[in-house]
Amino acid sequence: MQGRADIALIGLAVMGQNLVLNLDDRGFRVAVYNRTLSKVTDFLEGPARGTRVLGATSLEELVGMLSRPRRIMFMVRAGTAVDELIGQLLPLLEEGDILIDGGNSHFQDTQRRVTELLRQGIHFLGMGVSGGEEGARHGPSLMPGGSSAAWPAVQEIFQAIAARAEGGSPCCEWMGEGGAGHFVKMVHNGIEYGDMQLIAEAYDLMRNLAGLAPDAIAEVFRVWNQGPLNSYLIGITAEILRHKESGGGFLIDSILDAAGQKGTGRWTAANALDLGVPLTLIAEAVWARSLSGLREERLTASSLLQGPKSPTPGISAETFLEGLEKALLASKILSYAQGYMLLRAADREFGWGLNLGGIALVWRAGCIIRSAFLDRIHGAFKRRADLENLLLDADFRQEIGAAQDSWRRIVAQAVQAGIPVPAMASGLAFYDGYRRERLPASLIQAQRDYFGAHTYERVDRPRGQFFHTDWSGTQT
Repeated sequence: MQGRADIALIGLAVMGQNLVLNLDDRGFRVAVYNRTLSKVTDFLEGPARGTRVLGATSLEELVGMLSRPRRIMFMVRAGTAVDELIGQLLPLLEEGDILIDGGNSHFQDTQRRVTELLRQGIHFLGMGVSGGEEGARHGPSLMPGGSSAAWPAVQEIFQAIAARAEGGSPCCEWMGEGGAGHFVKMVHNGIEYGDMQLIAEAYDLMRNLAGLAPDAIAEVFRVWNQGPLNSYLIGITAEILRHKESGGGFLIDSILDAAGQKGTGRWTAANALDLGVPLTLIAEAVWARSLSGLREERLTASSLLQGPKSPTPGISAETFLEGLEKALLASKILSYAQGYMLLRAADREFGWGLNLGGIALVWRAGCIIRSAFLDRIHGAFKRRADLENLLLDADFRQEIGAAQDSWRRIVAQAVQAGIPVPAMASGLAFYDGYRRERLPASLIQAQRDYFGAHTYERVDRPRGQFFHTDWSGTQT
């Protein structure tokens, strides 16, 4: 069987199976292995029946099926499972072979693995994969990074199976060395958290402030999906809200209001803290999921804690929905702007050489956060590659400026009605803080100097000169 397969894939859960079928459709010979061998048999006799896919009953057999350099991709749980699998594969490999981690591994783990394996002559790639089951089967967005010497040996394969954006370009480009690919995927997931929370807040406002039924809200999202808010998540939200149970009720009303999370959103927020990036909107989306998980406490609190006493003022549904659309668009722009701030900060810290405009192109199709204005983000960085913040781009600056009155009004109405909008509100607070020439942080610096002699800088002196004041007059 030597030299028969172009690539191997380990891990035959749904994502792995769909990637294999995608590879087979594109003319690549794939060898597969799963620790639970019955999954290999079930796959070959089920979804892969009639394909050229080869099944292996051991890692040794799998490696023997591959042409050189051996290319082995795995879709397994992040963490120790990846390291254990690498340890099992290493004795079977030769110099120049390539391992590809397509799971949601932490970028620092990927950086470590790239370095450690390169010392042994093995190339390691950490590749973000977005698009869910459908994307894996028909064309995902792929974000490869790691050992750059390995990219030419896998580029044709992964660009062949990737989604195609308008114009036919593949949604798969090299991200950079080390953990760049998994970092970009992590930020993608953080933006996804923000998008989903913002849409949920808009739904909540339409349901509980405007008094619309789910099918009416679905129609609003359907219309919005034809304009500047066009995106995968807006589209599926319209479908979700129309869905009814056999008894006639809306399914959304039967779903428990406790959102799950697998950790990548928390990683995004934690890395933003590490790099000093104010990722406020995305962090609030993460905390909102955590708050939703406190369901039993919330049930108790709902009967004990008071909300607004004054009645909610009457609103015009048409005016409200127009303003909400603008508020959602402005918040969405802000979310992407913060995500790109984190990408730029990480690029400076780790020296990856990220192509920020190119990342937007990779996200245009196949992935969960695909949306109409990713082309506009690419255009912003094409106009100015050193753009510090998307909010400073003329196009986005004009858009968010035109929407800000509606944004403020919607947030104020939500606060007055006692409806939480943590993502929209934190996004607006960031916008106001970012546009202010002077912030009250001067007082914080004075306080720090008072109690801890931490010093401060002055507006009338060059940056880098530090001063200390004897505030209480008791220092000697």
